[in-house]
Amino acid sequence: MDGAWWPRSYDLLTELPRLLAGLPRTWGHITSVTVNGTTWSAGPGRMLVAGQVVRLCRNLTASAPDTIVLLTPGQGRWDLVVVPPHTTEEAAEPLMAAAADPHG
Repeated sequence: MDGAWWPRSYDLLTELPRLLAGLPRTWGHITSVTVNGTTWSAGPGRMLVAGQVVRLCRNLTASAPDTIVLLTPGQGRWDLVVVPPHTTEEAAEPLMAAAADPHG
């Protein structure tokens, strides 16, 4: 895992722009995002974020329900643990810390 994300809701159209705005510039322009399609609200196959098109992909398997995958062509792939929006701060802290641990 490359980090963690704790969105406020499962509304991808609302939450994704906030996430992308907070990413390190070194990650470049994220062009594709894959989420668990059974967890996140339905939406279009693409959306405009900060003037750039981002392709939205939905994985319908239960293999990784609490992750989001971000892709930047020529730069890389980043997998983030998604802390469910309803999680308490007390329960979220160890999840966030574990995702940030490079040795974990």
